[in-house]
Amino acid sequence: MSDSPSSRFGFVDFAETWNGRLAMLGFVIGLFTEVLTGQGILGQIGLG
Repeated sequence: MSDSPSSRFGFVDFAETWNGRLAMLGFVIGLFTEVLTGQGILGQIGLG
């Protein structure tokens, strides 16, 4: 892998690692709010 400035954009390991971590965090927060409120996510935003 080259060290050119454009190599930091796109599907690089660093970006994919953080994308996965943030997706897992969002999923856990969504489950936690469902447990606290007793409503699903769609119900919380008024669509369910």
